[in-house]
Amino acid sequence: MSGDAALQIYGPDASAEAIEALRETWGLNKPIWKQYLIYVDNIFHGDLGQSYMDGRDAVEVVMERVPKTLSLMWITAIFTFLIGIPAGIYSALHHNTAIDRSTMTLAVMGLSIPNFFLGVLLILLFSVTWRLLPSAGSETWQHYILPVITMATAEASVFARFMRSSMLEVLSQPYIRTAMAKGVPWRKVIREHALPNAAIPTVTVAGFFVGSLIVGGVITENVFAWPGVGRLLVDSVANRDLAVVQVAILLIAVSMVSANLIVDLSYGWLDPRVSDLQTKE
Repeated sequence: MSGDAALQIYGPDASAEAIEALRETWGLNKPIWKQYLIYVDNIFHGDLGQSYMDGRDAVEVVMERVPKTLSLMWITAIFTFLIGIPAGIYSALHHNTAIDRSTMTLAVMGLSIPNFFLGVLLILLFSVTWRLLPSAGSETWQHYILPVITMATAEASVFARFMRSSMLEVLSQPYIRTAMAKGVPWRKVIREHALPNAAIPTVTVAGFFVGSLIVGGVITENVFAWPGVGRLLVDSVANRDLAVVQVAILLIAVSMVSANLIVDLSYGWLDPRVSDLQTKE
């Protein structure tokens, strides 16, 4: 539906015979519904297809890009948590102060700036104007700085806002006032009572965070020419390399399902009441 892969590979100047031969080789001359049934049958036999561009297994083509994407995502996730969650907690503990308003203003700004715009802006400033950091590639630790800033800015803003809201709600609960009335030190109240309960809604956001990282990674990897799955996905769509696109989409789907499953399981660890309810059911 997105175009003729054979024509994309050989170009408009190729002969009709060559294009038809390529369609026959890859089964592109069959109806869409039949191609789909063949694809599903091949999946159950462990065959996810071959790349139209170089003939290698599509799984091999995608998996060789996974380490670069994972390294970028893990570093982004670490910086997101280290910046966003403490900022939200600190803002909640200084509610309605200048610190609170400044933090939330920065969070709204970080959330409002699109990844592609922020990435290009950072390249313009740090690579073109000041010549401090590389704008493309992934060879050294310096290549990680601009992509990580681009992706972590919006994500840290989301976590800061959610953590602030959760903390404010928890701090208004009767058990917090009871603990303080009993003379429990303020730091202990925050550490042992407020934070565990405020973390539950924030953990829910973590499931969507994986999806945001994937979407942001597709954009960011193309802006910074990062050799990961996101850039491969865009290049494969442009080249109509359908088998590689399908493997990349399946990988993304499995990642999303796995992340949300881990989030669901973590509820019982954070809140024993969830485990008790599941046991009773």
